[in-house]
Amino acid sequence: MNPADKWTGRTASALQAALRMSNEGFAAHLGIGVRTVASWHEKPDLRQRSEMQQLLDRAYERIGHAERARFAELTGAPTAAPTDPRMDDPNITSALEWIDQHAHWPPGTARRAVAAKTAQLDTQALRDRSTRRSWVTQSDTADALTNYYGTRTGEHGLYTARFGDELVTTSILTCADWLDLDCDLRPASDRFRVATAQPGTDVAIDECTTTAAVHRLAESLAMNTRLVNSPLFRALTLDIAEHQLSGSFGITHFVHYALTMDLLEGELVDAITAGGPLKLPLRDHYLPDLASALSVGDRLCAGGALALTAIARPADPFRGPADYVLLVQERSGNVLNANRRLAVIPKGFHQPLTDVRHDAQIGATLRREMEEELFGRPDIDNTVADSLTADPMHPTLMSEPMRWLMQEPGRLRMETTGFGLNLVSGNFEFASLIVIEDEEFWRQYGGVVAANWESTTLRQYSTTDAELVTELLSDVAWSNEGLFAMTQGLRRLAGIGGERVRLPVIEWEISE
Repeated sequence: MNPADKWTGRTASALQAALRMSNEGFAAHLGIGVRTVASWHEKPDLRQRSEMQQLLDRAYERIGHAERARFAELTGAPTAAPTDPRMDDPNITSALEWIDQHAHWPPGTARRAVAAKTAQLDTQALRDRSTRRSWVTQSDTADALTNYYGTRTGEHGLYTARFGDELVTTSILTCADWLDLDCDLRPASDRFRVATAQPGTDVAIDECTTTAAVHRLAESLAMNTRLVNSPLFRALTLDIAEHQLSGSFGITHFVHYALTMDLLEGELVDAITAGGPLKLPLRDHYLPDLASALSVGDRLCAGGALALTAIARPADPFRGPADYVLLVQERSGNVLNANRRLAVIPKGFHQPLTDVRHDAQIGATLRREMEEELFGRPDIDNTVADSLTADPMHPTLMSEPMRWLMQEPGRLRMETTGFGLNLVSGNFEFASLIVIEDEEFWRQYGGVVAANWESTTLRQYSTTDAELVTELLSDVAWSNEGLFAMTQGLRRLAGIGGERVRLPVIEWEISE
């Protein structure tokens, strides 16, 4: 609303309420008498004199965006253009335009809705909710999804790992043919192709999704969560077998994923914390059963690759015999998914950089994520800045540790160990293993291996410490996909690691 020459007792009182001031405080703020303010409440339809109109105009012009949003809600008027500079970020603008387009709203409606919602949010309440969400364990999530979907359809069921006396079920939908793949991530066996580089046709979103999308974007702004509208691969067809990955991908954009399928995780976790019967309208719409999860070409199925990293270390007089160091991260609260969860590292969305066809290979994503998450290259982190480099993974641009690994065949071993569909958001997950077998790497570069902003902590474990690794596998803080990649990676490492590996026996089962 532009209240100029329209001030009444009702709208003046609404401005007072938007500022959350008492009669005395509002009178002092305007420099008028308390009785005048009281009269506005008694005579809401009384139009103000011209000098009072000007006084209220000036008071309105000085208020902030949050107060304007409250005033608009109280009066039913449209919110003025937001002053929050984050609303003009190109990524946020793309998300706002996406909501307008797919909700069939007039341009600018999503901007006003998100601005109004942001003004209403209590950041401490959001932090408290984040704490409650962190109390939901990996097994809580798996159990809730088991109750929702059941455990099996045909040959596909939920991945379960057994080690020692522990039996842990995950939310990963998989089958025997998708496990223990031992697939070398080189072009001969990593054979995914791009069917089309054009984004697919998007369907309209319903009222439930629209409301959730507005809330998600407002919360991202309030909590300074990074959101970048970069392209993502979406699965169209999948042909997964031992020693071979093939199939086809299309292209979508991150805001489409973030404002639809990625909403399912927060809805699920909040329903678990609330207790009682699960009410999951978004899941009912987007991923209602196991058949829909498996029909990847009929829905938005994005996802990524994550790998257990094992680096050979020489014997040490203080640490002990030669081993592999295993790296595990705790995800930051600033990432959009699996935040504050344990995961292997690297972990990233499967997405193109500049070469859409080459980047469709899973190995391309993992090499990029190594550079970004382990070797500290900010120029390929699209959440930090846009890259205009024609070939970001050119040898002349690689970090020194990565260049050393790529100089000679055999220094870097990368394999996919398993594949599954994560029922949390319907994502595809390529569980992988990265092994650096030459001890010289640790001597030269062990001190420069460091996680980036996506991690809160980076832990290391020894493959000779079976007791501590067993304890790690039992930690309830794992993400489901992280535990899947960890157990599958350890199974493979036990078979190829020789004397460096003294770990508990890990077996998998497909739930019945």
